[in-house]
Amino acid sequence: MATSNDVDDMTSSPLSTKNVYKDPDDGRQRFLLELEFVQCLANPTYIHYLAQNRYFEDEAFIGYLKYLQYWQRPEYLKFIMYPHCLFFLELLQNAHFRNAMAHPGNKEVAHRQQFYFWKNYRNNRLKHILPRSLPEPDPAPPASTAAPPPPPALPATSAASPALSPMQYSMPPGSGVAKNDTRNSGIDRRKRKKDGRDS
Repeated sequence: MATSNDVDDMTSSPLSTKNVYKDPDDGRQRFLLELEFVQCLANPTYIHYLAQNRYFEDEAFIGYLKYLQYWQRPEYLKFIMYPHCLFFLELLQNAHFRNAMAHPGNKEVAHRQQFYFWKNYRNNRLKHILPRSLPEPDPAPPASTAAPPPPPALPATSAASPALSPMQYSMPPGSGVAKNDTRNSGIDRRKRKKDGRDS
């Protein structure tokens, strides 16, 4: 049985007077909502919408953007599907950027630059990832040997003659038989049939 001293201790403790809020799903819903909002920041049009509707003038919203920087930590970073959102989240910490995104022209510039980044990212990254072969040093010729002879000159006829197409290599040279053009083969057949009926 509780004594009067025990009752006084229970009423004076802060835990008994205030109910501590605990997420029913251990924060899963909050995690998903914040993840969705952060990833929406990858879209310059959405940032423009926030600026147009004066969300960036609310100090509580600015504080929320600062709070969301925890998504840059590795344990949360692995859930991000659109990494540009973290870049824009970092830019949104700057008041000048927040004010500039209210202008439609700046939104278009940000959108265009994002497109060019996506377009060229793979090629630009491959330049830095792929190993480059080192240039081979020219071997110094020994002083006692003579210079190597120059390569033989090409015959004059081969320089003037046009390059052969792959179709011309299949026929023996000088046969004079031209391969039928596939575009005109139907016309030739019709002419032959018509000529065959007349005779």
